[in-house]
Amino acid sequence: MTEFDEGTAEEFEELRPLLFSIAYRVLGSVSEAEDAVQETWLRYETSPARPANAKAFLSAVVTRISIDVLRSARVRREEYVGPWFPEPLLADPYQDPERSAELADSLSMAALLLLERLTPLERAVFVLREVFAFGFPEVASAVGRSEAACRQLAVRARRHMDAGRPRFEADRREREQLARRFLDAFREGDVDALRELLAADASLVGDSGGKAPQWRPAFHGAGNVSQVLAALLLSYVRVGCAMEPHEVNGQPGAIFRDREGRVLNTWALDILDGRIHTIRSVLNPDKLGHVGPVADIWAILREADQGPRNHTLSTPEPEQENRT
Repeated sequence: MTEFDEGTAEEFEELRPLLFSIAYRVLGSVSEAEDAVQETWLRYETSPARPANAKAFLSAVVTRISIDVLRSARVRREEYVGPWFPEPLLADPYQDPERSAELADSLSMAALLLLERLTPLERAVFVLREVFAFGFPEVASAVGRSEAACRQLAVRARRHMDAGRPRFEADRREREQLARRFLDAFREGDVDALRELLAADASLVGDSGGKAPQWRPAFHGAGNVSQVLAALLLSYVRVGCAMEPHEVNGQPGAIFRDREGRVLNTWALDILDGRIHTIRSVLNPDKLGHVGPVADIWAILREADQGPRNHTLSTPEPEQENRT
């Protein structure tokens, strides 16, 4: 590798976390974001001249690639079986301590689902401008529109996002403590405690994509959700499953594993006004491969139908926690 090539690779690796974070927010898919970043590298590596501003150049390339991928993905998502959720992301590789709270909120499933309402161009402009604070000249170059057009796109995108923007708890520590109490109550099968911690209009929604057991579109109300969770716990404990509390998409959540440590599903918890408002569960095995080896949930359920009843949900061994 030449000195020029070595410098190019080093520069790209420094910017890789940012590029992935842009692509993931535009696409809502870990696998597609990784592919977009890889395609960006191939174009950068074969570029005849080194750009004066690598960050602006690479951000523009990954954005254009992501817009193209999103346009084709829209058709598939319209035909998706049941509710569609983004692929769960356990950690955002892009770190900015001064804006960590904003970045975490923009990563949440609630925010990403709001982004689904935008056109691909609006979504890209919003991500670059509102999340990563790019200037309008850079945004315009990235999406191939004039600065004036990008300002209009940004206004429309902000209007859509502000109309449905989730209101997460401001105090991160309080949010984490509430989530811990909720997950402890679930592990212990304490229906009364679950009901107390759930918002009156709480929802439990699952994304199986037709490739895992499909719940009805959603369960609503603290009473209904707590009863469903109690029944779900019974199935899990019969086959020795474990629950690992873990941040998912910048919010409190959990990873569920079978006795071999293989991933069953993930939870992401939306917490509003001191209560658990929404539980979003990703069960589609196609969306869990990046989290770890994926379990056969159909086999788990068949075994659960015949398993013992009087157990509580376990926690994973330390080595299982370290897998993620």
